[in-house]
Amino acid sequence: MAEIIRPSTVLPALRTPFHVLTSDGVDLIGEVASPLGQSKGAILTLHPLPTAGGMMDSHVYKKASNRLPAMAGITVVRFNTRGTSSEAGTSSGAFDNGGAEGLDVQAMINYCFDVLGLENLWIVGWSFGTDLALRHAKDSRHQGLILLSPPLRTTTNEELLYWNSDPRPITALVPEHDDYLKPDAARERFAIVPKLRIIPVDDAKHLWLGEPSVHRVLSEINTIVTGDTSPLPLEY
Repeated sequence: MAEIIRPSTVLPALRTPFHVLTSDGVDLIGEVASPLGQSKGAILTLHPLPTAGGMMDSHVYKKASNRLPAMAGITVVRFNTRGTSSEAGTSSGAFDNGGAEGLDVQAMINYCFDVLGLENLWIVGWSFGTDLALRHAKDSRHQGLILLSPPLRTTTNEELLYWNSDPRPITALVPEHDDYLKPDAARERFAIVPKLRIIPVDDAKHLWLGEPSVHRVLSEINTIVTGDTSPLPLEY
């Protein structure tokens, strides 16, 4: 009998912890959640600001790893950037406000392709993670960017303009009640990258609290990665 998806729901997947070494010797810790069957695609998640509590277990990403492998056939790769802690452990190194974290992003992209052999990989950034994606996720092997609650805190206009020379798609999910960049402001700031698609999300906030917001985010990710335009089921 089908059960309603709840915040605590953990669906079947193959969950594997890992360590990845960056080019400057930082030890990153993380976990891969893979479908038990064939993978239709994958996401590499870049978490919110660690100095404000962001980590690989930030709730949207934890729920993505608990649901998307079984519900959508999507492999979910989560990790802690340098100096960040979660239940899985602490990555070595020190927080650098998005600078040296670029080495973390590249090391993880390399790991996804060179070790895990993932296909159809998308980069998903949330808050601080959106700045990491826009500034550092330029590796030609991934499929594009998915931005959740982008604050554009450290990304410069010059760094934004780079994406006009890159053909890959970028989609930004912007909460109606975001604390930093609401939909109208996001349209203005991102106007210099005309191809970037903004999806305003009614009643949502920066942290995507509540099951309706989580369901919307995970459904949009599934649509972008797999092409399935149906919302994710509410039961499993």
